[in-house]
Amino acid sequence: MVQSQHHITESKDKIPRGQKVAYGLGAMSTNVAVNSFSNLTLLIYNSGLGLNPVLLGIAQSVPRLWDAITDPMIGNLSDNTRSRFGRRIPYIFVGAFLLGLAFALLWMAPKGWNQYITFGYVLVVCLFFFTAATIYDVPRGALGFEMTDDYHERTRLFAYCSFFINVGALTTPWLYFIATRKIFKNEIEGMRYVGYFMGALMLFGGLVCSLFCKERKTQQIKLQPRVKFWDSIKMTSQNKTFIWLLAVMLPVTIGFYFVNGFSQYIMLYYVYGGDKPASSVLMGVAGTLWAALSLPGVFVMTFIATRIGKAKTMMLFLILMALGNSLKMFCYSKTYPWLVLIPTASLSLGMLVLFSLVYAMLADICDEDELNTGKRREGSYQAVYGWWWKIGIAGALLVSGILLKATGFNEKIAVQSESTLFWLRFWEIGLPSVMCLVSVLLLTKYPLT
Repeated sequence: MVQSQHHITESKDKIPRGQKVAYGLGAMSTNVAVNSFSNLTLLIYNSGLGLNPVLLGIAQSVPRLWDAITDPMIGNLSDNTRSRFGRRIPYIFVGAFLLGLAFALLWMAPKGWNQYITFGYVLVVCLFFFTAATIYDVPRGALGFEMTDDYHERTRLFAYCSFFINVGALTTPWLYFIATRKIFKNEIEGMRYVGYFMGALMLFGGLVCSLFCKERKTQQIKLQPRVKFWDSIKMTSQNKTFIWLLAVMLPVTIGFYFVNGFSQYIMLYYVYGGDKPASSVLMGVAGTLWAALSLPGVFVMTFIATRIGKAKTMMLFLILMALGNSLKMFCYSKTYPWLVLIPTASLSLGMLVLFSLVYAMLADICDEDELNTGKRREGSYQAVYGWWWKIGIAGALLVSGILLKATGFNEKIAVQSESTLFWLRFWEIGLPSVMCLVSVLLLTKYPLT
């Protein structure tokens, strides 16, 4: 495939701007929900409610394993749905309500319960939350794969997607800051009210996506025979390009989830010595910078990717991530805490490119698959990609809790030992940096241009 052939997008392959905005709002709902879960569960359930980090790691990882079962089921169900509203839209519409409700429920556990009742609550609610996310997001992701046939228009669609994700991300780092304000008794009560409001916003984004985005290929799909579940999974798993993309994405993703939440603990206990209000301000500023840089970064990514290709662009920004994360050795500073904004900037741009281009690359793989099999199976690709991704994250989150415990971290004390603070920094800086470079090496052999 010669890339210059696709620089001019035919009018039939252009996605109207309104649909791009609606799709971006739909993606924003999922991203804010999952990132808030990842960033805040340690602070609320471990530091706030005193739940043992190993139990919390189990409560976080088991739903991810459940996710790995439900994702392929929903993907295949969506591929085989034949309704007057399409294959994807009905699931996105219903899933939006479930996602908003589940997010609010995540933060309703009160102080005073014992360890095992709290553990049981968070486990059950997490199972509901990730089931809702699957019903909503697997069809939503598959919808994006089929909205255009043009190589570069896909990059533009997922650039819009990233833009709105990062508009939503402007709010995420301030959620803990809002929850710790004096108008609330404590951060537990504060997070409960934050959960109500954010759940309503997620519902809004999902409904806009379901009502304004249009499915393509509906006539083609009506003539396509239904594909059995295991046949679809087998066909998807045998696609060598798809397997290679998985091999690229898993190391870097798992590397960051191994140290899930460690950066907040380093800011709170190392940089600020346990001062929650002060650390919450820097966390908020860092998160805002992350999101703010991603907004212009979308245009930079689109410019580069349409000239040198998606794989080379991803490789370039993975190297930037590795270098930026390594700078934390010097930027986690008690004297100059704001230096942490330097690695934040490079990680922001790297993550933007990584999680924007991977979906555009998956859409290309769906076209390659249609050439080889004659079938459109976007839901199965979205689901099987999610299956491997979530299996990896489930294992990483379990390891994360064990790793946190191994550092000697004690949630009952405000001042952590020097040994604990050293090992928190060692793992949080070292693991993701190495994993980024592993993914770079794998990208050098990526077969699809």
